[in-house]
Amino acid sequence: MKPIRTAIIVFVFWTIVVGGIYPLLMTGIAAALFSKKAQGSLVVKDGKVIGSALLAQDFSTDIYFHPRPSAAKYDPTNSGASNWGWTSSDLKKAYDQRKADWLKSFGPGEPPMDMLFASGSGLDPQISPRAAEAQVKRVASARQLGTDKEAQLLSLVRSFEEGPQLGFLGEPRVNVLALNLAVDKRFPK
Repeated sequence: MKPIRTAIIVFVFWTIVVGGIYPLLMTGIAAALFSKKAQGSLVVKDGKVIGSALLAQDFSTDIYFHPRPSAAKYDPTNSGASNWGWTSSDLKKAYDQRKADWLKSFGPGEPPMDMLFASGSGLDPQISPRAAEAQVKRVASARQLGTDKEAQLLSLVRSFEEGPQLGFLGEPRVNVLALNLAVDKRFPK
């Protein structure tokens, strides 16, 4: 009977430590050292939460820069990829439709790959600098900006380009929500 009693005591002890004390400790440390990130990196405008810097938002009007396509339809409660493999006819249809839409909006030329394929989570908040820069003319036109303001818009886009994390992890990127907020502030609708 003693080994069973010992096993139960060890089980209860580690359940309390790993299932309760450790998560509370980590949550407390995160809240103390990284409070904005620990709260979801929420973006507040005019006293109202409008999104998270960590999640893609569905910007579909021409006055805004558009994010990557989302298999989750930008719903954080339903994040995930489509799980379509390279031989999937659904993936081919989605790719062809996205490419046709891009070419219709932006004219000839190869679209940035991140605008043709949904992200793994369906919620990636960034796009490539090339994808952001390619959208400058459309956004400038929709906001009725002149040529000089279009150049300022391109400069603004470039100021939001982030390099790879730690200088070598990943690709350069632009956070779409942060960029669109800056565009609203600099070039009001």
